[in-house]
Amino acid sequence: MTQSDVIGTLRRMKFGTVAQWNAAGVTRGYFRTLVLSGELVQIRHGVYVTRAAVAAAGRRPELGHGLRAMAAILVTSGLATASHESAARIHGLDLLNAPPEEFVTLTRPPGSPTRRGPGLRLVAASLPASDVTRHHGLPVTTAARTVIDLARTLPFIDGVVVTDSALHLGIVKKAELAAMLDRCARWRGVDRARRVVEFGNGLAESVFESCARVIFDRNGLEPPELQVHMETAEGVYRVDFYWRKYWTIAEADGLRKYEETAKAIGQLRRDQLLRETGRHVVHFTWRELFYSEALLMERLRETFAAAPPPPARRR
Repeated sequence: MTQSDVIGTLRRMKFGTVAQWNAAGVTRGYFRTLVLSGELVQIRHGVYVTRAAVAAAGRRPELGHGLRAMAAILVTSGLATASHESAARIHGLDLLNAPPEEFVTLTRPPGSPTRRGPGLRLVAASLPASDVTRHHGLPVTTAARTVIDLARTLPFIDGVVVTDSALHLGIVKKAELAAMLDRCARWRGVDRARRVVEFGNGLAESVFESCARVIFDRNGLEPPELQVHMETAEGVYRVDFYWRKYWTIAEADGLRKYEETAKAIGQLRRDQLLRETGRHVVHFTWRELFYSEALLMERLRETFAAAPPPPARRR
C-alpha cells in the first residue's frame, strides 16, 4: 500500500475498528505509524478516527459525541442506535445533568442484553424505523423519541429542560410528542412524560429559565408569561417572566449578565424604565433558585402582595 493509498483511505473512512482499517488495506505496520504520528486517534478501545475527523468534531460538539457514539456501536452489536442523553447531545438539545462527554447511551432490539459500564449504557427497547433518523451517517433516535425517552426516565425538571429545548429549537412540535406518547402508552414512566410534555414551553430560552418555571410551579406560584415585550419611555424591552395579575417582572440573571460595566449600567437603566411603568422587577440568580429557594419564593410572594401601581402610571 502506497502513501497516496493510505491518504485516500483516511479521507474515505474517517473512523473504524482496527480490523476495519486492516480490511481497508492499512497494514499493521502502516497502522502503527499512523497512530504514532497522530494521523489516527483512539476514541474508544479498539476504534480509531482520523485527526481531521477529531479536528472537525472539536468545532461541533454534537459531531464529537456522534463520533463517540459510532465508536460504541462498532464495538458492540453494530445493531444499536444512539439514544437518550447521547441522542439529545447529537440533536443539540439542552440537558440539566448531562453525563460525562465520553459516556454513550445506545438502544438495541428487545431481548438484547442491557448493561451499564465505564462509558457505556445499553438499553433494550423497540425502535420502529419511524423513530430512527441519521446524523452524519449515525443512527440516532428522532427528536420526538429522544424527548419522550428522557421525559419517561429522568426527574421531572430534567425532562422539562430537554422538552423546552426541543420546542424552542423548533425541531419537534407538541403534536409530535403527543403522538409518540400515544404509541408508548403502556411504557414505564409515560404518565410522568405526559406531565412533562403538557408543561413544556418553547418560549423558555435556557436551562435556567426552564428550571425556574418548574420551581415556580412546585411552590404553587401561578404560571408566568414568558418573553413578554414591555413598552417604556425609551423603547420596548423583553422580560423573562411576567405575572400580569401582580404587575411583577422576574429576570433570571446568568453569570455573564453583568461582566461588563456598560452592560451592568444598561441593565440598571432598563430596570428603572420598567419600574417607571408601575411594574415591580425582581432579579434572581442560579444560586438563589437552587440554594435559597424558600427565600426567593418569599421575596416573590411579598412582591405579589404589594399594592398595585396607581392607575395613572399603568401602561
